[in-house]
Amino acid sequence: MPRKDQGWITFQSSEEERTLLEQYCQESQRSKTEVLRELLRGLTQQWQKISENSPSVPEVKSTVPSSYQVLGISARNTIPGKVKQVLIGDITAEVIVEIAPNVEIVSVITKSSVERFAIAPGKEVCVVIKSSDVMIAVEQ
Repeated sequence: MPRKDQGWITFQSSEEERTLLEQYCQESQRSKTEVLRELLRGLTQQWQKISENSPSVPEVKSTVPSSYQVLGISARNTIPGKVKQVLIGDITAEVIVEIAPNVEIVSVITKSSVERFAIAPGKEVCVVIKSSDVMIAVEQ
């Protein structure tokens, strides 16, 4: 279990979906994290193809904005997005980030991180995925 000062990704899924994911991971001998990475990369490629053919679809950024590259992090999976909602608890907060139209990632981070980085709906952030951790990066 990640320490409480780290973020992680959460899913709400049916029993059938969980069983399907477990079977897929077992048969492909890949972790859930690897499967998630593959799905997100495929989604990014799919949205790029759609946006090239249709000017009405917003462009999905496939790279990290240059302002975030100064962070110097080891995680390769960084996805820009906009904070849609922040649900603050006593110690942790759920940060819901929209990375593409109707595509959201939920990160659980500490309440103090939300306050320190002034994370609020509408703020541009990067979702950082490293193994089982999903963190939020902000421009400083």
